[in-house]
Amino acid sequence: MEIKASARFVRISPFKLRLVAGVLSGKKVEEALALLRFLPQRGARISRKIVLSAVANAEQRSQVDVDTLVVKGVQVDGGPSLKRFQARAMGRVNRIRKRSSHITVVLAEGPGKKS
Repeated sequence: MEIKASARFVRISPFKLRLVAGVLSGKKVEEALALLRFLPQRGARISRKIVLSAVANAEQRSQVDVDTLVVKGVQVDGGPSLKRFQARAMGRVNRIRKRSSHITVVLAEGPGKKS
């Protein structure tokens, strides 16, 4: 059974989030949360919140054992960009794109201990 959690319109570049998201796939949830806690990137805090949200979603289902959850996949898509302009010399401008992201975390039950 798959459990999903997502966050949309997060104000961080998808490129920066994908650096963190690439580390998570295939890891157990406890291991992924421990890893995200100590990564220095800003995207790690955001990803950690979404993984915790997915775990909370799993706890709402009675047939899911939270201890055996594995991160099946993390998908980071680009959201809308805020477009701003910065004045430059001789009347020119530079375009500044403040990018946003949509991130989805999918958890699945992995092989775990059966009691």
